[in-house]
Amino acid sequence: MPIRVLDELPAVNFLRNENVFVMTSSRARTQEIRPLKVLILNLMPKKIETENQFLRLLSNSPLQIDIQLLRIDNHESKNTPAEHLNTFYCDFEDIQDENYDGLVVTGAPLGLVDFRDVIFWPQIDRVLQWAKGHVTSTLFVCWAVQAALNILYDIPKMTRREKLAGVYQHNTLKPHALLTRGFDETFLAPHSRYADFPADIIRRHTDLEILAESEQTGAYLFASPDKRLAFVTGHPEYDALTLAGEYHRDLAAGLDPAIPFNYFPDNNPDLPPRASWRSHGHLLFANWLNYYVYQITPFDLKKMNPTLD
Repeated sequence: MPIRVLDELPAVNFLRNENVFVMTSSRARTQEIRPLKVLILNLMPKKIETENQFLRLLSNSPLQIDIQLLRIDNHESKNTPAEHLNTFYCDFEDIQDENYDGLVVTGAPLGLVDFRDVIFWPQIDRVLQWAKGHVTSTLFVCWAVQAALNILYDIPKMTRREKLAGVYQHNTLKPHALLTRGFDETFLAPHSRYADFPADIIRRHTDLEILAESEQTGAYLFASPDKRLAFVTGHPEYDALTLAGEYHRDLAAGLDPAIPFNYFPDNNPDLPPRASWRSHGHLLFANWLNYYVYQITPFDLKKMNPTLD
């Protein structure tokens, strides 16, 4: 089944060219079905690129999904046209009285910024507190994981000395867990972050179960026992060329970045990289949608379980 988005969203044509089934709002209104309502809090600067990446993964499901894009920072964007934001994004005040089956919170290039200096930190806190009573399951990605661990578990910001960038091998620790169902014993996933996620810290200071980890990257995938919270410290949504774009951008800025690990063929930035993590990313999001959202969300969101309030 398709994802449902506004007819004019650029992602419609972009994903259709990849043979991804995207249903516009006008067509969806003719179907008698209760779609899942998924909210995406997009914190990345290049909003359109990020929309394409996450919508691609969310589309790989037999479920019909109604997508709503959310922004919490109303400052002028340098990377996304204001017309696009005003047309396709809502503000928190527009949806604060609504309930959602799922919420995806993206990463953000804020790895070296203190939480107190993040201009929209109070808004992030507000959304996460709101989600406790209005969202069945929330999926945090990369920097959003660090933010959520601080807000929800009071874990301080932990930063690596050098940026972790590349494609790393991970070990599946709980192959029979719902979120890792179908995973290989080892799998590849890209990372691009300064944030540090030591597995021992998470085990000692939270009730979260670590489902996959790596000696090089630390904890990769973990979740709460009630399935209300899921955390992914890497970027399974990345396109094949995303890490290359970041590397060449930093190189042009004179930052002397390290070549992303296990990414360019023969470690040569002049050769085009290939995505080696697509199947993992699609399976991860399909599992989250099915087992963490669809299987436990109420049919009528107005009757959301009082224990979620």
